[in-house]
Amino acid sequence: MVVVVSAMSDHHLTRRGILGSGIALTALQKTAVYAGPSSETAPSSAPGAVEKVDVRLTVNGIGHQLKLDPRTTLLDALREHLDLTGTKKGCDHGQCGACTVLMDGERRNACLNLALACDDREITTIEGLGTAEQLHPVQAAFIKHDGFQCGYCTPGQICSTVGMLNEIERGIPSAASADLRTAIELTESEVRERMSGNICRCAAYPNIAAAILEAAGKTSG
Repeated sequence: MVVVVSAMSDHHLTRRGILGSGIALTALQKTAVYAGPSSETAPSSAPGAVEKVDVRLTVNGIGHQLKLDPRTTLLDALREHLDLTGTKKGCDHGQCGACTVLMDGERRNACLNLALACDDREITTIEGLGTAEQLHPVQAAFIKHDGFQCGYCTPGQICSTVGMLNEIERGIPSAASADLRTAIELTESEVRERMSGNICRCAAYPNIAAAILEAAGKTSG
């Protein structure tokens, strides 16, 4: 404001003086309008941490008492809290099957199950299927038929195979089952349909199918 009065009182209005006056007025207006957030309008502080809950998991025959964030998935509980890293995190959306485990003998995607929902369920991971000295028949068949390349999806493929063979024994049909009135015949097309939820990005599917057929007492020929 001082600049404007001075320029007009001397009657020396120049282009530079007018521009300078405009800049000064703009700066004064912005300073007057913005005084910073008041204590009444300031955003409240972020909420506190989520309270942890007690979760009991039985994994590979061993009971574990954990205190977890209720949002923790079974996959993260296995990998980050129990150090069972054989179960792999792939898509984390239930679309690739890399995290497949057995829950009460049935195959499940660990990334889609909350750990607290698995309280007192019998969970089996790849570490619980066999040992280096005595492999599970499915593990041995995968090695014999070279049913993997990079191996990242292999734990999920093997756990899914074990669960799938249990489904066959219980007479649970699939979309590829030819006749629902008779015993299910485990053909290669049946295997491919039932294992379609387990993706192998290395495309070792022919070898995986051969391994599964042998593990089931069949031959790929």
